[in-house]
Amino acid sequence: MPVLARDGVTLRLLQPRDEREWLDLRARNRDWLRPWEATSPPGQVEAPITFRAFVRRERKAWSERKSFPFVIEYEGRLVGRAALGRIEWGAERGGTLGYWVSHEFAGRGIAPTAVVLLTEYAFAQGLHRVEIAIRPENDASLAVARKLDLREEGIRQSYLYIDGGWRDHRIFAVLASERRAGAWWTGTVVRNAD
Repeated sequence: MPVLARDGVTLRLLQPRDEREWLDLRARNRDWLRPWEATSPPGQVEAPITFRAFVRRERKAWSERKSFPFVIEYEGRLVGRAALGRIEWGAERGGTLGYWVSHEFAGRGIAPTAVVLLTEYAFAQGLHRVEIAIRPENDASLAVARKLDLREEGIRQSYLYIDGGWRDHRIFAVLASERRAGAWWTGTVVRNAD
């Protein structure tokens, strides 16, 4: 399994041994993430899932190349998540990238670095397009898109159910042929985990 690293930021797969740290990270950031994370709409109930089942589900999606789910580490601590999901191969060869960083570590350049690491990895795997959907009210994520000079493509109305309602999202994208030359887009290190 790959480990992606640059500038003190590491992306790797979630491990069973991460359970306590992951659950603590999620609990500390529950309110921070509530306005931005998708949930099930009313009338649709998702069965609770154990941490180990969650890790197995991610590994299965990885092996089927439907998702590239990573946790973000900074200075040796779990601080967030970056995942490329909804991967389509065939004629499309694209996916949707989502990310978050703990409120304790926001504003340190971790999110842009994680987005670049995962995007470059996706292109190296043969994907053609990566897109990011951002709520118009999410100034921090919009700043990431601006820093990385991502192309804005428009609005998807009522795109995801989040925080009690269907929410619009601004769509940003980058193609493999549009790779950026700026400082954010150079220096990715990929190695395999032991």
